[in-house]
Amino acid sequence: MIAFGVAGSIRKATNFKAGVSRALGVISVLVALNASLPGCASINLPGPGHIYVERWASVQATEQQVGEILAAFNAAEEALQARDLEGLLQLYAEDYDHLGITKEGLRQIWWGLLARYRRISSTHIFSGFKVMTAGTQRTAEVICTGRLESLSETGETPVAIDSWFYEVHRLIYKDGAWQVRGHHGEAPTYLRFLGLWPHPFF
Repeated sequence: MIAFGVAGSIRKATNFKAGVSRALGVISVLVALNASLPGCASINLPGPGHIYVERWASVQATEQQVGEILAAFNAAEEALQARDLEGLLQLYAEDYDHLGITKEGLRQIWWGLLARYRRISSTHIFSGFKVMTAGTQRTAEVICTGRLESLSETGETPVAIDSWFYEVHRLIYKDGAWQVRGHHGEAPTYLRFLGLWPHPFF
């Protein structure tokens, strides 16, 4: 994962472009296919952000719970389009932690990205929802594939910031909304060697 401060995040994001450019082509095809196949239901978000839910996604949750989870990501995308850092951070739980990155670490990373790129959008393909209840506490695991991108200086060419495949987000239901607490899995050895980390944001 991208465990670094503002300056480090910008350097890593820049270095990551080379490693992710090939994957961007693959995921672009994947997104296009999912949007066109009859087996994938599409929900358009405001602006350039998109969220897709596979019709054959594994769902172990009620329709209302799935809707609430999608609403949380929807709100995050709207905040991203509005460049509202505080609104974006509402997606993350106060005890967020993944590979040493805390919510404060995410604040620094997002601040650096918003300072570097004038417009950022994200694409998500959800293929699994599992909600678990222990007493009065509800948690969830969501499988997501997607990408984070911006536009070039001319505003014509997409610029890859990051992409992720079948990542499992860990969520908790708190204060009337779903929040991301972290993600399952660790960085593959070859990514650590290259100084690249899996996606921490969505």
